[in-house]
Amino acid sequence: MSEITSAIVAEHGLSPEEYQRVLNALGREPNLTELGIFSVMWSEHCSYKSSRIHLKKLPTTGPQVICGPGENAGVVDIGDGQAAIFKMESHNHPSYIEPYQGAATGVGGILRDVFTMGARPVANLNALRFGRPDHPKMRHLIAGVVHGIGGYGNCVGVPTVGGEVNFHSAYDGNILVNAMTVGVAEQDKIFYSAASGIGNPIVYVGSKTGRDGIHGATMASADFGEDSEEKRPTVQVGDPFTEKLLIEACLELMASDAIVAIQDMGAAGLTSSSVEMASKGGVGIELDMNAVPCRETGMTPYEMMLSESQERMLMVLKPGREDFAEAIFRKWELDFAVIGRVTDTGRMVLTFNGETVCDIPLGPLADDAPCYDRPHVKTAVPAMPADLPESQDPAADLLTLMGSPDLASRRWIWEQYDHMVGADTVQRPGGDAAVVRVHGTEKGLAISTDCTPRYCYADPYEGGKQAIAECWRNITAVGATPLATTDCMNFGNPQRPEIMGQFVGCIEGMGEACKALDFPIVSGNVSLYNETKNEDGTGSAILPTPAIGGIGLLKDWKKSVGIGFKGCGDIILLVGQRQGHLGQSLWLRELHGLEGRDAGPPPPVDLAAERKTGDYVREGIDLGWITACHDVSDGGVAVAIAEMALAGRCGALIDGPTPFGLAGSFFAEDQGLYVVTVQDIALLGFLAGAQAHGIEAEPIGRTTANRLVFECEAGDYCVSLDALRTAHEGFFPKLMGADAALA
Repeated sequence: MSEITSAIVAEHGLSPEEYQRVLNALGREPNLTELGIFSVMWSEHCSYKSSRIHLKKLPTTGPQVICGPGENAGVVDIGDGQAAIFKMESHNHPSYIEPYQGAATGVGGILRDVFTMGARPVANLNALRFGRPDHPKMRHLIAGVVHGIGGYGNCVGVPTVGGEVNFHSAYDGNILVNAMTVGVAEQDKIFYSAASGIGNPIVYVGSKTGRDGIHGATMASADFGEDSEEKRPTVQVGDPFTEKLLIEACLELMASDAIVAIQDMGAAGLTSSSVEMASKGGVGIELDMNAVPCRETGMTPYEMMLSESQERMLMVLKPGREDFAEAIFRKWELDFAVIGRVTDTGRMVLTFNGETVCDIPLGPLADDAPCYDRPHVKTAVPAMPADLPESQDPAADLLTLMGSPDLASRRWIWEQYDHMVGADTVQRPGGDAAVVRVHGTEKGLAISTDCTPRYCYADPYEGGKQAIAECWRNITAVGATPLATTDCMNFGNPQRPEIMGQFVGCIEGMGEACKALDFPIVSGNVSLYNETKNEDGTGSAILPTPAIGGIGLLKDWKKSVGIGFKGCGDIILLVGQRQGHLGQSLWLRELHGLEGRDAGPPPPVDLAAERKTGDYVREGIDLGWITACHDVSDGGVAVAIAEMALAGRCGALIDGPTPFGLAGSFFAEDQGLYVVTVQDIALLGFLAGAQAHGIEAEPIGRTTANRLVFECEAGDYCVSLDALRTAHEGFFPKLMGADAALA
């Protein structure tokens, strides 16, 4: 047995103090396999050692919640004995190192989290953050990530129905790729991961184990240095066709009574899946490493346990059901092997070539993993600039904004994804939320991903509130009742107090919004150390990015509305309270170069008003009064109207008052605000209902032919839809050049 040196310990990402804890847990020095197992289970990626003390503050329960955090995915009740199962995960570091496979395997991993619990996946989404468009690596990264998501999702047959994309220099050296999957299951056929039944067989199914992805979890728990290219072997390689076979084989076996527990092999592979199953069940586990299916010769137990090869699952079966299960997996041309059994020892024991190569108590690996309350410093919120600029021509400003990176059409991206496979996609990408019909029913699931990182950077607390509120608002805007959320907490190095302060602030804001909106968080992921080391040893962190994925329920999907104007002559109204808040707006950044600490505080979120306004908007949609609806977010009212006009191929005449000047009235990113259209026949009823609920509803114009006209006291400003469409649609094809043809 090779000696474990301090250098080897450091290579495995363990601090001297953590290694001492290993020695205390074992009562002896570990061998290399045992050290590797401790290193991945105690990595930030698997143990949440810097975050779980704060994650406990989040609301995770409610009458609609069947299963909250702690399982592979969250589960909520959608009526009629059915459940929606969903989660969001990060694959940031792998996607920067190898963008195609990093993004593809991110999709594969989140799919397995969902169908592991017995759900058939019905929708994929993603939340992507890239650096400056003109950064020398960015075109390659964008192309690889988008092709990887499409290449995997399209082949596996699950529609990619929505998402979001942002650009900022903070992501130059560390892009973010967050993937979300939603599935539907029968409530009496939900599967969990806790192993039980002493002597029950432990079964390995799916693909063979290779050497790809070894130390993937450890790599994902460290920041990037100059050696990022050398980490390419830590990125997994995905096979969507095998994943499709695995989905069908698992669902077929799940229709029987053979499965006791099931867990996918995600981060840390066979190590995390076996440890989690045993620790959750309060049992022990014994594995014969000679029985693990391997695709490469001479693999060691260390390599087998730490490999993150894709498309693999671990199961505990009922005794005597092995042959039945094997027949199903062989039919689907997948590997099947009985590799161990459940024990009553509370230990993980591995044997190889007749010898014991690992013997670890499970408590220290899972429940007793390190937990740190890192020092944190509250972010100082910037003051509003003393002399805010004013818009000289809102039509010209709008044209600039609509062609800017954060607001330009994402059509080049989403047209590379099959968003219609399965024939249940009701609302396609490009709106506030995707809507997917629950197959065979009248119900629809509304799904959205949201976060505004620049808000979180300026004020993590308000930014955290806004991320939850915007997701709630987008689901409301299509007419759905918001049910629950999943999160993906992307931050820099938690050992820096200012970064930890961002994390804590966002958590506190998110928690308050979840409570006020009855929108609990039922699953999620934390991705830390998203930063790049500079030459002087300091770190350049990403913007704090707590990405939120939410789902809502429509009892009748046919009642959902989209953002597109429905025709000429409809009345356009603003619903909610206008404040003219320009702080942290894209207008300040794109038109005047003011951002970050120079752009003031983000817009405040009044959660009581948010709830009241959204509930009324949903009521108006259900009653059939509202013909189109869009929430006000990036770019303000003018951008919301322009997006509605382009989606509906119908212009607008805006002649309402401008109480906050041209800039504050058209480009402020006030929260809890919606642009809706109603027909004349519904106007009085809608306004009377708003008044009865104490909600501001202000007519500001009508839909017209083929241009946007702003009639203001200062003058009239006009831009054609053709000019807006050219600016809006031109960014990505121009950026990607020859790759645009791939769309």
